[in-house]
Amino acid sequence: MAYPACMGFGADRLWPVCFAGAIEGVGPVRRPGPATIANPMEQKALGNRRRDTMTLLRRTVLTGATVACALSLRRAARAEAYPSRPVRLVTGFAPGGPMDIVARILGAALAPRLGQPVLVENRPGAGGNLATEAVAKAAPDGHALLLCGPVNVINAALYERLPFDFARDIAPVAGLVRVPLVMLVHPSVPAATVPAFIAHARSAPRPLAMASAGNGTPQHVAGELFKMMAGVDLLHVPYRGSGPALTDLLGGGAAQVMFDAVPSAIGHVRAGGLRALAVTTAARADALPDTPVLADTLPGYEASSWYGIGAPRGTPVAIVERLNEAINAALADPGVLARFADLGATPMPGPSADLAALLAHEGEKWGRVVRTASVRVN
Repeated sequence: MAYPACMGFGADRLWPVCFAGAIEGVGPVRRPGPATIANPMEQKALGNRRRDTMTLLRRTVLTGATVACALSLRRAARAEAYPSRPVRLVTGFAPGGPMDIVARILGAALAPRLGQPVLVENRPGAGGNLATEAVAKAAPDGHALLLCGPVNVINAALYERLPFDFARDIAPVAGLVRVPLVMLVHPSVPAATVPAFIAHARSAPRPLAMASAGNGTPQHVAGELFKMMAGVDLLHVPYRGSGPALTDLLGGGAAQVMFDAVPSAIGHVRAGGLRALAVTTAARADALPDTPVLADTLPGYEASSWYGIGAPRGTPVAIVERLNEAINAALADPGVLARFADLGATPMPGPSADLAALLAHEGEKWGRVVRTASVRVN
């Protein structure tokens, strides 16, 4: 049997130094010198004491090993039995938006890999906070998952009080995809380029209305960053998701401009219902190769969106690992890759630690934007 180094066992005889003193009722045992043992009776008593100490030590080590083995087997059995019922994939926005589109692609790809249906549950409202709260307070058994994105780390800086702490209550599981945003206008807006739009906005008798998927969303903050860098005033009009906002923009209603993720906007651009002025990433998007980048007009401008999967904090590690493996397998599927590529989305496979690092980086980045641009909840 191998023993911890702190026990100080010699090469010829076992002499526990630190452990023996921790056993209740047994004092520290020390190597005896010639003058220590006064008579044979004392020598016999000391021998018995050493034997008792070693017996307790072995029992303690064996008990600890047994408990650890039992816990490991229990965790493995729990992961093997998971999932035992349909899995809920909760998104904080209405159907038709980018998060909903990504959730449905992922859900369809995960179901056969998990052996249970993956049901997309839309919980729009409060800038995605209702969905986050629902998952944060769900049982940590892997049957309730959150489709998370920049909105979650932005809300941490935007809202003073929330009934949850995203960083504390949601455990990262896996990254999904990164997508560019695109600046959109209705065809009736007299601007085919970003410089023309800026000139139009500055000359308008009142601020043009800027639609967004909701307070604190990447669409909202990307628009605020544009306002700040372009020096224009736009009236923010939040909706309960990209779907309703796009519907209004398509109808030529209250809003004239919107920043939206490419997956939900690209179909309308291709059909001619909306005009794409620029993408928000540093390089052109493969899905919209003829659309310039906003940084051509506003040097240094860059924004993108991304999506990942989170679970309630306390979800067993074995279940998190099972989900991470299934998600990474889905992201390697040629059919899934083709669907995401058509929407301008770039997969982000990897361990859960990669998503944790991304959340920390994006939280710092967007927190600075919220503070610098003085973004407020409407």
